Amino acid sequence: MKHYSKMGIALLLLVLAIACKQSDASMEASSETAENKKTTNIISSNAVVDPKNSNRKFVRTADIKFKVKNVAKSTYAIEKIIATHGGFVTFTDLKSTINDSNTTKISQDSILETIKYTVDNSITFRVPNTTMDTVLRAMVKEIDFLDNRLIKADDVSLQMLSNKLTQKRLQKSQARLEKGIDSKGKILNQIVAAEDTVLNKDTDTDVALLSTLSLEDQVNFSTVTLYLYQRETTKSEVLKNEKNVNAFRANIGLQIVDSLKTGWYMLEAIISFVVQLWSIILLIIIGFFIYRNYLKK
Repeated sequence: MKHYSKMGIALLLLVLAIACKQSDASMEASSETAENKKTTNIISSNAVVDPKNSNRKFVRTADIKFKVKNVAKSTYAIEKIIATHGGFVTFTDLKSTINDSNTTKISQDSILETIKYTVDNSITFRVPNTTMDTVLRAMVKEIDFLDNRLIKADDVSLQMLSNKLTQKRLQKSQARLEKGIDSKGKILNQIVAAEDTVLNKDTDTDVALLSTLSLEDQVNFSTVTLYLYQRETTKSEVLKNEKNVNAFRANIGLQIVDSLKTGWYMLEAIISFVVQLWSIILLIIIGFFIYRNYLKK
């Protein structure tokens, strides 16, 4: 009985331990979810939502700075999110900045180069105003630390209305001038002056039209500027010590062997040169023999 009681107590403790572990995991997951929701709410804003049943037009812009774990990977992920939601990148400047660099000699022919650098990227992109908030929410998973976020929604309804009214007035004035030229313009100077006036009206009309089109484009596509950066990174690399020439000299044993070989080669050259002079040496010997045996007597 005691044996079964001990087994029952052990099983009960095991069940309680598993239940506590699952409870902790659930609380951790809930905490992580809450943190993600908090970050999502920080980066997104109601400023990007169109008021319902309203004729107002908003030009939306956003400036966001945040730290990521890897700038290059986050850049590619963000560019993919932008393209998925119908946007396009207008500017990107991905670069590495060296903060410190030094070399340490680790052997006669090797040095250790250590570089400390930071990677950052400035991105400017445009997305349809209806998907701006969706794009910002999708980028939350790339954020390691949010520095600042600025989102603006400028109401340009009256400015667009003013441009359209100006354009209509100019078109009416232009029509009256053209009609007057056709019916009353008989003198050359008057016709030239009237044509110049019509040309100026055309220019003003085009300017008003372009201003309206520019505002409509800014309303339809929001502009977002991002600044990404990561923690300072250290890179170490072993390189050849090209400045230390003496490190590549041969040892004394190899130098002695090379010297013996060089001396032998020189001896062979001398013997070969002497052999080439055998005829002269023979004449000298014959002359000496004649001088000693005949001329000297």
